[in-house]
Amino acid sequence: MSPTRIDTHHHIVPPSYKAWLASQGIAAGGRAIPDWSADAALELMASIGVARSILSVSTPGVHLGDDALARRWAREVNEFAARVRADRPAQFGFFATLTLPDVDGAIAEAAHAFDVLGADGVVLLASVRGAYLGDATFEPLMAELDRRAAVVFVHPSELNAPPVPGIPPFAADFLLDTTRAAIHMARAGWLERYPRVRIILSHAGGFVPYAAERIARSCSERGDTAHGIERLRRYWFDTALSSSAYALPSLLAFADPTHITFGSDWPYAPAERSRHFAQLLDAYPLTPEQRRAIDHDNAQALFGPGRAAA
Repeated sequence: MSPTRIDTHHHIVPPSYKAWLASQGIAAGGRAIPDWSADAALELMASIGVARSILSVSTPGVHLGDDALARRWAREVNEFAARVRADRPAQFGFFATLTLPDVDGAIAEAAHAFDVLGADGVVLLASVRGAYLGDATFEPLMAELDRRAAVVFVHPSELNAPPVPGIPPFAADFLLDTTRAAIHMARAGWLERYPRVRIILSHAGGFVPYAAERIARSCSERGDTAHGIERLRRYWFDTALSSSAYALPSLLAFADPTHITFGSDWPYAPAERSRHFAQLLDAYPLTPEQRRAIDHDNAQALFGPGRAAA
């Protein structure tokens, strides 16, 4: 059977970017920054039935405290991703990296990424040094992304707190970071003010599906559970590292069935882990309609005709 999946959670690691992070002594959520190559990506994709991957830079992004440096690295990683896509347009798209908390730089880079490079959307970290998506200072960027009807891929980062010894941030903190961002954006009214922005939450939304009834009132400024649930169901959710028989029931029970996309999290998830979770999804008793929707139909609808099509 030919590959049909569209992977919306597939990372790219430009070699110069990896070297820069290494020079700063930076890892990613407790993991070493992995190697990446187009050939290795294609090998992984073939092994899990992926026809096309939308590439994104993972945490820590490009803003390490200096606006000018962040703008330089955002341009470099985005142009690298655009070259990869240009070489293999049928297999790759990309989410552009922006420069938050530098809002002016983020708006400028978004314009370059969409108008010059033809990006498929943008990737934003759930939080940047304690400031979460939903923060009022980020609204000018959201207004611009709404004007462009952009797809926004939200990826977790490390919490603005020291990790618990022995528990790497990727194990649990990442899920909380995404959940906090989802609550904060919903409570801030972003989903109504910027209705043309489509937001994908990583890793099945962190704890959102499982804890939706508990957190819904915090997602509504009027403390209304039904209102909070309605807001939370506007998000999209990917299956990266979340396609187990424990996580999928919550995701499928909560999410709008047209709002779930496939994700591998490679190469930050090693190939064997990406394959493991893809195999769990393959084995899960989905209907044919659910499987087609998660594998490719929802992503095709999200990105538009010809943009994410296999």
